[in-house]
Amino acid sequence: MDPETGERRDTDADAGSESAAAGAGATAAAPGPGGTVSDAELAAAKAEAAERLDDLRRLQAEYVNYRRRVDRDREANREAAKAEVLAELLGVLDDIGRAREHGDLTGAFRSVGEALESVTAKAGLVRFGEPGDAFDPMIHEALMHGYADDVEVPTCTQILQPGYRIGERVIRPARVAVAEPTEALPEPSADSSADSSAGDDSAENKDDQS
Repeated sequence: MDPETGERRDTDADAGSESAAAGAGATAAAPGPGGTVSDAELAAAKAEAAERLDDLRRLQAEYVNYRRRVDRDREANREAAKAEVLAELLGVLDDIGRAREHGDLTGAFRSVGEALESVTAKAGLVRFGEPGDAFDPMIHEALMHGYADDVEVPTCTQILQPGYRIGERVIRPARVAVAEPTEALPEPSADSSADSSAGDDSAENKDDQS
């Protein structure tokens, strides 16, 4: 009942109005779906995501470098093992070479020798050292030394024992005889000339006295 007019109120309409007002107030007070995010929080989230991405990229780069290092070490170990095995065969290859030079590489021995040379060549073994090569102390070992007029730089004139390498690795240097240009001969010093003259004079005096 309305206390002023004495009439009966419409309770359903009043309840609906009060419910609508309450709902509107609740909607205004509650945040949107998931709540609102401030600019500072958004910037912090972006910075954290960028940091995680940098960490992931760094880990990936470290893994790639690790794989490369492992592959390189594995290849180096494989080459070292191959070089060790082939080094044991150098004496046999030397015997084959000497037999060829003396004309003794014939028959079955020739077939076996050529087969061994072919196998070692396929394994990467390379023979080096020829007369006329410029002397290189990194790959040549000089066992004999002399002078010659027909060379302009220190030159290998004779290969006493061939050298072998695998790739850039020298298994055995070539043992050679080396000749330098004649111009490189040391000139006799003044002291040695004086000593020679004194010796000649002494010899002449002894002849006169006799």
